[in-house]
Amino acid sequence: MEWTVHQLAERAGISGRTLRHYHRIRLLEPDRVGSNGYRYYGPDAVARLQRILLLRDTGMPLADIAAALDAPESPTAEVAALQAHLERLAADREALDRRISAVEHTLAMRRQGRAPQMDVMLDGFNDRYEDEVVQRWGRAAFDASNRWWHGKSIRQQRDWKTNTERLLARWRELQEEGREPDSVAAQQHASVHMAWFADIPGTPTHAGDAERSAAMVRGVAQQYETNPDFHQTFGSRAAAHFAATSLRIHVQRLS
Repeated sequence: MEWTVHQLAERAGISGRTLRHYHRIRLLEPDRVGSNGYRYYGPDAVARLQRILLLRDTGMPLADIAAALDAPESPTAEVAALQAHLERLAADREALDRRISAVEHTLAMRRQGRAPQMDVMLDGFNDRYEDEVVQRWGRAAFDASNRWWHGKSIRQQRDWKTNTERLLARWRELQEEGREPDSVAAQQHASVHMAWFADIPGTPTHAGDAERSAAMVRGVAQQYETNPDFHQTFGSRAAAHFAATSLRIHVQRLS
């Protein structure tokens, strides 16, 4: 039994132009071409078309479909191709989720009459700082923290940011009250700040690595003091310096 292009296209729910294109790129060749120029497709071609349509529905590029179907170990290659495609789709979805989150943040700020702000307190734990994080703490640290953050729902991200704002606001309150960095109140809040670090997978604090955690905190403290973005986030340069000094004292006492 054989079908013409028109018959196969009608039964497969695709156009004859699509079948002719598949023939041109050698993705699906007919069993034979008649003297009249008509293409004729038999059972083997129909079975191959079925697999092509299945893979095409996943969004896999035609070149990848051809490579999967024509490999010597076709079933194994097909599985590998599907797995690779799934990973690409997951990455695309993650990137889209990030864009949605960014637009929602911007929209919320605009509606409140506020200027959208950088997620300063996520410095070192988002994509813009990937190279720095990998260099300082390794690829595993970045991947863990990145999955943790992007695995949160929009509501969870907002709640976490709200708690972070409260954490920083308390540093400014303590500084403006005239507390000393080594005071009981300041060191108690330093403990809260350390717990905040520990909540983030990928950080040495989260892993319980005391030595590397102390090094991380000292590095972050330096950023608090020298980066103007952090001065704005803490509310003032003095508050950022106060928090940095308090954290250094805290990790020194823990060592």
